[in-house]
Amino acid sequence: MKLRSVRLLPFAAAVVFSFGSIGCATHYLPNTDVEATELNRRVIEFCEEYRRAVERRNVPLLLKFAHPNYYEDGGTVSTSDDLDYAGLREYLEGRFKKTSAIRYEIRYRDVKPGRNNTIYVDYTYTASFKVLGPDGEEVWRRSVADNRLELVPEGESFRILSGM
Repeated sequence: MKLRSVRLLPFAAAVVFSFGSIGCATHYLPNTDVEATELNRRVIEFCEEYRRAVERRNVPLLLKFAHPNYYEDGGTVSTSDDLDYAGLREYLEGRFKKTSAIRYEIRYRDVKPGRNNTIYVDYTYTASFKVLGPDGEEVWRRSVADNRLELVPEGESFRILSGM
């Protein structure tokens, strides 16, 4: 009898350990890699409004989401591709004029505090867009990339400082 209980000891320890770790499991917001907290839920809801505005090519709404201090450095040393709030409307209208349809999917990977009370939202997007091809026919193009939105809280919502 003593031999049998010794063999069951590792099994019993594993069962107890697995039940104990269940209470410590991290919960994620649906279809994201982002921990389920109230702040993160609000951030993702805002970002989903942004995503839908991109799909609808809704420039006025996207401008409403942009902070007056919006600034993109274009990821280069040159300032020729930098974009501020004043140039954002022209940029968005120019890009959207070339498309007749957009499908914009986002996989949210992380929401974390940034500098100066900002929030970083790291995500991977898949953008499919219908444009005129070289022969004048509409064709679908696709782009997949990582990106970061930098948000600043404003009242119960947020504004985008960079990343559009």
